[in-house]
This record gives sequence, structure tokens and C-alpha cells, in this order.
Amino acid sequence: MDAFGWPQIILLAVAAQRLLELVIARRNTTRLLADGAREVGAGHYPLFVALHAGWLLALVLLVPADAPVNGWLLGLFLLLQAGRVWVIATLGRFWTTRIITLDGAPLVRRGPFRWVRHPNYLVVAGELAVLPLVFGEVWIALAATLLNIPLTLHRIRVEEQALSGRGGTDGDAGSWTGWCRRGMPPAARRPRP
Repeated sequence: MDAFGWPQIILLAVAAQRLLELVIARRNTTRLLADGAREVGAGHYPLFVALHAGWLLALVLLVPADAPVNGWLLGLFLLLQAGRVWVIATLGRFWTTRIITLDGAPLVRRGPFRWVRHPNYLVVAGELAVLPLVFGEVWIALAATLLNIPLTLHRIRVEEQALSGRGGTDGDAGSWTGWCRRGMPPAARRPRP
């Protein structure tokens, strides 16, 4: 059995992508803080780092080089990566891996944010489940998903509190998907009573 196969190539690509994202996030964080932004919820950030690092490390250590690769699920994972890039590109200089808030900055309402309040968290939840399943690692998918749920729910609460008071944070802003009246596609809008 080889020590390096398609699973390792895929995991290496994912690791390289994540490292590049950390560089972008650090640059954006530094710029935002220099502009007067502040970080909130820093206490739970190491838990996210541990979850994501542990998820990737578990895949690297437990997926054999000759593990079959499910092409359909790999395609779904690549689609999730496109969603990830869309979120990062839409947020631009405001995208970070931390909760950095710049008072007075407008909420982003374009791209995927037109339809869902926290699209990145939906993408991440999908990634944590789908990538292990690409290699048949059901237990890693299940463990990562179960650990991610309470962390993400807590993070959304902290983020919503940090964004409260800005335009668009009323009504359903704190819900998991965060559908909001002004952010819904025109066909889905209903007049207020």
C-alpha cells in the first residue's frame, strides 16, 4: 500500500487552501483593527481552530492512500468550495476567520447574503460532513458535525450581538439561516401587516 494517493492529494489541496485563507484573514483582520474595528468573541476562536485542525488531521491520519474517492461527493465538496470563495469574495476586506466588527460599516447584502444571513457557516457545516464522506469516513463526518453545531450556534449569537443596531439586524436576524425580509428574493417577500 502506498503512503500517498488521491486522498492525500485532495487533503493537501484543502490544507493549502486553508493556509491561504488564514493569510487573507490575518491581513484583513490587521487592516480592520487599524481602521478602528474591534474583535468580539475571541474566547471561542481557539475551539474553532482546534475543531478544524483536528478534522483535517484526523483525515490525514485515518484515510488510507488507497481509499476509494466518491466522485459525486467530491463534486459536492468542490461546489461547497465555490460557495466558500463566493462568500470570501463578497465580503472582501471584511472577511476574516474571527468576529471583527467595524461600527458604522454597512452590512453586506449582495452575493449569497441576499438570501441567507450566514452563508459561510452553512458552507462550513457542509464541508465538515462531506469531505470525510468522500473517503467513506462516516465517523469523522459525524464527530465534526456534532462538535460544530454548538460552536456555530454560539458564534452566530455572538456575531448577531456584535452587529445589533446596524440596519437589517431586526426581526429574524438571529435565526440560524437568518432570512430577512429585505434580503429575500422579490418573489418571496410578503407585505407587512
